[in-house]
Amino acid sequence: MDMSYSHILVAVDGSEPAEWAFRKGIEIAKRNNATLNLVHVVDTSQYHGIELYDVNFTKRAIKRAEELLDGYAQEAKEKGIEKVETLVQEGSPKAVITKHAAKKVGADLIICGAKGMNAVERMFLGSVSEHITRHAECDVLIVRTEKE
Repeated sequence: MDMSYSHILVAVDGSEPAEWAFRKGIEIAKRNNATLNLVHVVDTSQYHGIELYDVNFTKRAIKRAEELLDGYAQEAKEKGIEKVETLVQEGSPKAVITKHAAKKVGADLIICGAKGMNAVERMFLGSVSEHITRHAECDVLIVRTEKE
């Protein structure tokens, strides 16, 4: 049984648990000489009505996501990760991470924080991490602590 990973996907949203997931992703990528794929999903389902009033809302959200990922990518490279890719997607994080992003990068491990930014969705629909655990076709690491 092969116990190594070559394409690690880390879902980040700017939350503290996502930061912990990112840090663990760096360490796992180092140990496996793996590509670290960082994904941020702009959750467009949360603000369809806003775009009726502000057509640039999604563009600004995508720009902020790109800036967030650029910062993470730079930090990963500074910590010795040679292969870092970033991916900004739009849609529901639950569906996009497992159905699109993981497949696009050929992920053999998905890492995410136990809790992200969207407490309202978690209360009514269940957490993104729970959905990833149930629907991913590869290994999943849910990060609950800051420990590396």
